[in-house]
Amino acid sequence: MEYLNNLQSHSNWLDFLAVSGTSYLLIFAAEIGDKSQLVCMALAARYRAFPVMLGSALAFIFLNTIAVTFGVAIASWVPEAFISAIVAVLFATFGIHALRISEEQEDDVAVISSNRNIFVTTFLLITIAEFGDKTQLAVVALSSTSMPIAVWAGSTIALITTSALGVWAGRTLLQEIPITILHRISGVIFLLLAIFAVYKTYAVLS
Repeated sequence: MEYLNNLQSHSNWLDFLAVSGTSYLLIFAAEIGDKSQLVCMALAARYRAFPVMLGSALAFIFLNTIAVTFGVAIASWVPEAFISAIVAVLFATFGIHALRISEEQEDDVAVISSNRNIFVTTFLLITIAEFGDKTQLAVVALSSTSMPIAVWAGSTIALITTSALGVWAGRTLLQEIPITILHRISGVIFLLLAIFAVYKTYAVLS
């Protein structure tokens, strides 16, 4: 009996690894180059990396917990057009703000932006932008057919990994660019994301 229990436990562990591994690969592939990764890259290029990484990680933990817990009901909580419109406004606001920063203000940006403010900004941006997005709906679908806790673990680690890559890109690749141009790039990224959100809103309403 003990042997059978051990065998069953081993089988359950292998199933957990298989489901979480599959979830990781699927979500990682879907999220590469997605808006949340671009948000992390743009914010990390301008501000400190740790609060950006922490804010994005907690946002994805929160979103995936909701997805796994409530399943398909999440899609009907808030109309998709409403979420897309809010995302468009947020991204446009950040984009315009970045483009309007003058050379005299640039040296003050890092001082004014506390770790807490950066953390809250990152958390809210990603939470609102990803709520009901294709990645979260994929987590819903996967958890409805497989082990929910394994799907949660794999997908959350995948999203944190893509965020970390975005932060890394912002803190390394973009750091070679002069700060003035960096703010412009950040602003353009947010405005492009805002335009995409507007298009998505229009597509849903039409």
